[in-house]
Amino acid sequence: MDGLQLGRLTDRMLIAATITTGLVAGLLFGFACAVMPGLRRVDDAEFVVVMQSINRRILGGWFLLCFVGAPLLTVAALVVDVIGDRAAVLPIATALGLTALSYLITAAVNVPLNNALEASTADPAQARALFEAPWVRWHIARTVASTGAFGGLVWALAS
Repeated sequence: MDGLQLGRLTDRMLIAATITTGLVAGLLFGFACAVMPGLRRVDDAEFVVVMQSINRRILGGWFLLCFVGAPLLTVAALVVDVIGDRAAVLPIATALGLTALSYLITAAVNVPLNNALEASTADPAQARALFEAPWVRWHIARTVASTGAFGGLVWALAS
């Protein structure tokens, strides 16, 4: 594969990684700005039911494709960029690191909290008290990391 073909492949990988990462970051941002503040105003029982419903349905279809695709496409873009000896290694690697951080937070904090809420037999007020504040705090952290990853990929596209 010559340099021009590698460059085109890198561009395609970067575009796909940027789109999928942007969609994930946008979903997280939407939760941080609208869903969780909106749920803050509902009673405890409604809060628990809605969060359980969201958590059961989010792991399907397009979201899962983007959530899995974003880091894989970012890795692919980084590999092709390194092979092609292009100038976007730093922003792609930065994006990959921030994506990894966001996913680590998701796996270590948000998913276990989701699972605990799903399995909770406590009264709704107690279940909410154990869930909401830590989930929101760490959700904001993963939103910032994911948004930074998106910015890194945009930076790579502009390189």
